[in-house]
Amino acid sequence: MQEITPTELSTLEQAVIIDVREADEVAVMSVPGALHLPMSSFLDHLEDVPREETVYVLCHSGGRSARVTGYLEQQGYDAVNVTGGILAWSASGLPVQRATDAG
Repeated sequence: MQEITPTELSTLEQAVIIDVREADEVAVMSVPGALHLPMSSFLDHLEDVPREETVYVLCHSGGRSARVTGYLEQQGYDAVNVTGGILAWSASGLPVQRATDAG
């Protein structure tokens, strides 16, 4: 399985980030511009995953995203797991949108 750190991912231009966390998790903190496709209903939204470009899959700490990345790879997608998830993204000082930012 391909993996990338949040810091490495942040250097890429036009990266498609798919956040597979649930809505309540995303509401607390999210990566600006990420596409939210919760793991619990992921298969219902598979058509929303771009086939023609690499997708970077993110969750809370890297476990769920690894499962989704593995599934996408089996289906022929170019998918990369974001190691450490949103926790590592935030800890690296990368931009996040928090619930308090929306008001």
